[in-house]
Amino acid sequence: MGSHILPVSHPASSSSSPSSSSSSSVTMLIRSEDDLGTAATRIVMPSSFEEDKRNETRPFISRTLSYTDAANSNSYQQKRRRRVASDNSLLTLSTGRRQSFRQGMGRAASDTYLVTRLSFKLLRYLGVGYRWITRFLALGCYSFLLFPGFFQVGYYYFFSGQVRRGVVYGDQPRNRLDLYLPKNSEGPKPVVAFVTGGAWIIGYKAWGSLLGQQLSERDVIVACIDYRNFPQGTISDMIKDASQGISFVCNNIAEYGGDPNRIYLMGQSAGAHIAACTLLEQAIKEASGEKTSWSVSQIKAYFGLSGGYNFLKLVDHFHSRGLYRSIFLSIMEGEESLRRYSPEVMVQDPSHRNAVSLLPPIILFHGTADYSIPSDASKSFAETLRSVGVQAESILYEGKTHTDLFLQDPMRGGKDDMFEDLTAIIHAGDPEALARDATAPPRRRLVPEFMLKLARSVSPF
Repeated sequence: MGSHILPVSHPASSSSSPSSSSSSSVTMLIRSEDDLGTAATRIVMPSSFEEDKRNETRPFISRTLSYTDAANSNSYQQKRRRRVASDNSLLTLSTGRRQSFRQGMGRAASDTYLVTRLSFKLLRYLGVGYRWITRFLALGCYSFLLFPGFFQVGYYYFFSGQVRRGVVYGDQPRNRLDLYLPKNSEGPKPVVAFVTGGAWIIGYKAWGSLLGQQLSERDVIVACIDYRNFPQGTISDMIKDASQGISFVCNNIAEYGGDPNRIYLMGQSAGAHIAACTLLEQAIKEASGEKTSWSVSQIKAYFGLSGGYNFLKLVDHFHSRGLYRSIFLSIMEGEESLRRYSPEVMVQDPSHRNAVSLLPPIILFHGTADYSIPSDASKSFAETLRSVGVQAESILYEGKTHTDLFLQDPMRGGKDDMFEDLTAIIHAGDPEALARDATAPPRRRLVPEFMLKLARSVSPF
């Protein structure tokens, strides 16, 4: 396999405006030629830096007027019955909405309590050292600066009729998922099953609200899958939960208007690793003839956003970033399990050759200024996948950090390269959808630019 490499310059940090268009980006390609003729890596440089709304069924009121004496004599009673029926319908609807909202808020409060309790339990593992104190303070400042965006996304999450919160997919704690449904219900929609990040410790399905809202506006259904975090569970529990969530999507999404033949799997950060492990484990089961509740063949493509895939290389990096080796090994069930839960290592195992051949196309997105998980993690995984015959590509965004692609850029509004690349792949082969994407209005800004820049500077990620 030969490669031709173009030199890459290093531009200044991002300051792109909402009106910037991805069409004006300069794209640099690093092409690799293999049996599949697949593009290896392209670096994209920015041009500048549940509630389910019920169908309200109104009582049928005839507008036909009769001028006979009999009709006139019954007019008062008819109007009274109509008014009473209408009042009862509105009362029932209003009561149902209040109860549903209270239940949703109750679940949210319960989840918040659980995460808080587990966080304090986690502190017993981490200890209260200088590094963690400074990181928690930085996280507080970061969250405060992005609060205007979080508030608007949170309002959408709790009050939009397009969001189905807390759909149960299994019998374990936190076996829930959220569905983001497009307003346009015509025809079956492509589906993204999304596994959120959170360092295997603070992951939560609501973290995908912003992505869910944006993709649903482009006629894509999004299922944000929740899973047990450490110390409530370890990596094998997380993979099991993700697999059950994916199974639910594959087998039930048609009921929500999704297309079972157009399901994409996506994960961000730790969620990208969990989703990749889940996909590979499923392929291994299928190759061995084990009966499964969903098939790798149902996944059209896998999208990994800012993920890590070889922990033999990353464990020391995580330790230097504050995710101490002892904690990380506890999450991964011991040092002897690092190989098993490193997809890049597993796909090179000759015994898994048949399983690897079942994998769908894999596209890895990463920012070159990501210090939490270096972009080399995606580049190396894509190269390894191609070497074993998997169609794979890594797309790198110059100067983007771990959270730029997932939070700051979407909150900036306008158009951003990663989102446009993602929707272009999902809608490939659908000219009408691509045409709508091309004419879609720029997304509105959620956070002022100066606050986004400050948040980027204090981000602990």
